[in-house]
Amino acid sequence: MTFQDLTDGGKAAMAEALAVLESAPDAPQTIGLLDTAYAAPRAQVVGITGPPGVGKSTLLGALIPKLRESGRTVGVIAVDPSSRQTGGALLGDRLRLMTDPEDTGVFVRSMAARDRLGGLAELTVGGMLLMRAVFDVVLIETVGVGQSETDVAWVADTVVFCVQPGSGDSLQFMKAGIMEIPDLAVVTKADMEAAQRTKADLKAALAHQRRRDGWTVPILPVGAQKGSGIAPLMEAIDRHRDWLGEAGRLEARRHANAKLWFREALTTRFGREGVKRAEMLGCRMNLDRGDAPYERLADLSAAIVD
Repeated sequence: MTFQDLTDGGKAAMAEALAVLESAPDAPQTIGLLDTAYAAPRAQVVGITGPPGVGKSTLLGALIPKLRESGRTVGVIAVDPSSRQTGGALLGDRLRLMTDPEDTGVFVRSMAARDRLGGLAELTVGGMLLMRAVFDVVLIETVGVGQSETDVAWVADTVVFCVQPGSGDSLQFMKAGIMEIPDLAVVTKADMEAAQRTKADLKAALAHQRRRDGWTVPILPVGAQKGSGIAPLMEAIDRHRDWLGEAGRLEARRHANAKLWFREALTTRFGREGVKRAEMLGCRMNLDRGDAPYERLADLSAAIVD
């Protein structure tokens, strides 16, 4: 499949490309497709994260039709727990999101988390790059694993952190180790009595986080089942997109994210000792602007194995 095939082929082409990514991730054609997609970003990538049961899928189900009403195409990656028997997405076979199958502007793909502890599937980055080159908005729902759920910060342009009422005080939020990653904070199930207290706890937790980029994290109450708060959330997502578009912030963030992912990919493939040996051999292990990351991974793999 060529990049032109992907961009012109609609949902069927995206499904085929993702199938090839899963079955032959290291094939030269796959590497070329991923690197071309990496260099041709189109979408804003929004990560939806938070503990299990917080209502991430419900929030996605409310966001998608509103995004479609605004004329934007939407790609969705829903990362699910893994089946112990098959290794596949445990929830991938059921209807998670009520989307119109005839709507060519929405594409939903479930991915199994397998043994990853960061809330994402191993193939999420590649899937995101393919979708980012095709759609206007890409939504990534993490699996919901609490304290380990931080990988989304180096995949998404905008991170939405969800908390439900009654889930703990500000100290517990800070202990979770994820209060430094959100760009937007959402209190789900906002019609519950404890919602105001949770909003106050979130505000206190965020006050301890000193962001060096100057962005102030808004806290938004949302009742996704009734559709309340969705419009303000979309406006906040758009504001963050516009803010990133100023002063080269978006390019800088994406490059920083790519460098983190690249280093993680090297460590996953070769281990820390393998990376150290490659550095001792003089291999360039970082990712510079303009590099094709998947081609560089393949070249380093060949060098380290040899």
